[in-house]
Amino acid sequence: MTEPTESAIPKRSRSLPSFVRPIAWMVLGGLLVVVAALVIGIYPQSSPGHASGAAQEHAGAQLWTCGMHPQVIQDEPGQCPICGMNLVPLRDGDAGQGQAPARDHQEAANGHQEAAQLWTCSMHPEVIQDEPGQCPICGMDLVPIRSSGGDTAAAAGSSERKILLYRSPMDPNMTSPVPRKDEMGMDFVPVYADEATSTAGQGAVVRIDPAVVQNMNVTTERVSRRDVSRQIRTVGYLGYDQESMVSITTKYPGFIEKVYVNYVGEPVAKGQSLFEIYAPELVQTEQELLSAARYAQRLSATDQETRQRAESLLAAARERLRYWDITDRQIEEIEQTGKVVRTLKVISPSDGVVMKRMPGLEGMATRPGIELLHIVNLSSLWLTVEVYEDQLPWVDVGSKASVAFTYFPGEDFRAKVRFIEPEVSEKTRAVRLTLDVPNPAGRLRVGMYATVIFEPVAARNALTVPSNAVLRTGERNVAIVALGEGRFAPRNVRLGPEGDGFVQVLDGLVDGDQVVTSAQFLIDSESNLREAIQKMIAAKRARASGEPSRGPAAAAPEAAAPEAAAPEAAASDAGH
Repeated sequence: MTEPTESAIPKRSRSLPSFVRPIAWMVLGGLLVVVAALVIGIYPQSSPGHASGAAQEHAGAQLWTCGMHPQVIQDEPGQCPICGMNLVPLRDGDAGQGQAPARDHQEAANGHQEAAQLWTCSMHPEVIQDEPGQCPICGMDLVPIRSSGGDTAAAAGSSERKILLYRSPMDPNMTSPVPRKDEMGMDFVPVYADEATSTAGQGAVVRIDPAVVQNMNVTTERVSRRDVSRQIRTVGYLGYDQESMVSITTKYPGFIEKVYVNYVGEPVAKGQSLFEIYAPELVQTEQELLSAARYAQRLSATDQETRQRAESLLAAARERLRYWDITDRQIEEIEQTGKVVRTLKVISPSDGVVMKRMPGLEGMATRPGIELLHIVNLSSLWLTVEVYEDQLPWVDVGSKASVAFTYFPGEDFRAKVRFIEPEVSEKTRAVRLTLDVPNPAGRLRVGMYATVIFEPVAARNALTVPSNAVLRTGERNVAIVALGEGRFAPRNVRLGPEGDGFVQVLDGLVDGDQVVTSAQFLIDSESNLREAIQKMIAAKRARASGEPSRGPAAAAPEAAAPEAAAPEAAASDAGH
């Protein structure tokens, strides 16, 4: 049987079916379309119409900026990438109006930066370099030092400006009317007439955008004249008026037979009988009085000399009784009755209250010097307080004070300084004062706790500023003066007395100045920062510009500098 040949066997088709090819071409075309769409989306071609529409859309959108860094502009709210403050909306027209000036200013700033750009650290302003880099102290990136317009104007027209004086670049307090050098050999820098405001302000003038001033809530108040009242507040306790205390005693020995005052605290009136006493010496003196009275009456018809001798004996008897505190009325009663009174009544010499009574007074034998009763007049009390030695100049004898008691809310009592002790306590550094407090109704009691307020006028028609407008550093007092148009300058002031929220200014300000009463800490710190940077920049420029003009003595040590640098230069050339 013969095998079929190869040509006789039908060949199987090796190509794809006909319906597969259109599908593959469709998939390939779709992929090409997707790739083209992606390429167009990544690299969109801008057309004039498209750019104009985008600009219009961008112009119509709300922009946001930083109040402290106006160069930061974003199209959505957020925080400033430089200082972290919240962004504020940009007012309409600011972006469109500021594009061309911004470009011009940027070009001018770039040109000035290329001329002489310095770099500093935001945390350590004493670090100043002439090229960008990192702070050698904290490692932060250095930021460029922005030059103010005044510096550019000063550089452009320094030849036409009038020089007022020369100042040390390291110590602004060192000035000279002629050019000179300081102890370090640095040239003094000139101060021009248009810088007089900054010089008189004793600090760098700070310029702040009005929008930033509003955001900082800066408030000012006018320097004016008024009376400065200094309030002194202290406390004390009520006590007895020591000048109205009376001790009842006898000047003769005797025996107390009847007592009219029976307990402590009993009120007595002037002239009231306190007790009766029998004293043999009193009885004898009464007899002498009656004998002298009868003798004078019997000799009344005789000659004048005899009559005067008898009357003198009678007057002597009367005077002896008065020395023993027998009243004239009691003496008259003895003369009128002609009888000796066995017991005499001891009379109260003043109004008051019995504060002390000898126990078992009735029937007790007494002698001169024994205190039988103690009476105090409560119509006036003493208030003892203390004030510190630095407050003593504002209080004097006769100074009036307002006294308040918690026992009588809403009532004020008036008091007057009676005397001031001549000694300052070594422990408390205070001086004790005694005030006289009237107590006509007897409502006040000894031992009551009182609050005392003195309000003396420390200065009349004084130049004053609010107390919160002064920055007290411990070494100096500073007030921030608003110069107008967003300009502020610190000034050293000399202060006087303070009171009622105001302080007297003795030197540094004039009537009519506007001082900052809030946010002055930020302005003062900014002024100190700028002043420090200005000093360092001025010192660096003075060193650079003063090398050719130094005297022989100062230039002698530097003569060896090129020679010392020659080996290093040769080594550098050899390396290249």
